[in-house]
Amino acid sequence: MVANLMKFLLFKYRAKEMASEVEMLKKVLRDNKEHFSVVFSQASECLQLVCGVEVKEVDPREHIYIMVPTLGLTCDAMLSSGKSMPKAGLLVLVLSLIVQNGDCTPKEEEGYLEYRQVSDNDPARFEFLWGPQACTETSESEVMEDLLRVNQWFSRAFPPPSAEAVKEEERSPDPDKQPS
Repeated sequence: MVANLMKFLLFKYRAKEMASEVEMLKKVLRDNKEHFSVVFSQASECLQLVCGVEVKEVDPREHIYIMVPTLGLTCDAMLSSGKSMPKAGLLVLVLSLIVQNGDCTPKEEEGYLEYRQVSDNDPARFEFLWGPQACTETSESEVMEDLLRVNQWFSRAFPPPSAEAVKEEERSPDPDKQPS
């Protein structure tokens, strides 16, 4: 249900259309209203993390939503066929890496980043910095807040195993290992 709702919301995003809860329930969740809040929440988080698209409620009374690029970035490269995913999620991750690594990182992305050669390196090494477009549209604090949301989501989605589970795994023999 989450994957189907994500597809539906991406379709609406590409078409620059709003989506209503009623429409999502009818077309995607087949009137499973009891699952809506959980599925909608998970689909929204995945869209933000993977695609760099936030789902925002524009009419709380009618429960109508619009999809917008994360952090207000205008970078949203998609193929003209509309079959590609929005690229802002990748950009946010690259900008987060730059912030975490002392304002530079050796990864490449277009327009929003500056590319420069690091001096005194043999062989030559290159790095990326925040470009003027990224500085205009967002800030390091907004990127760090977004990174914190991503980390919190991953912590909830993939919690560390309990101490009991770790002990149990250590006691159980590995079924893939053959006795010698």
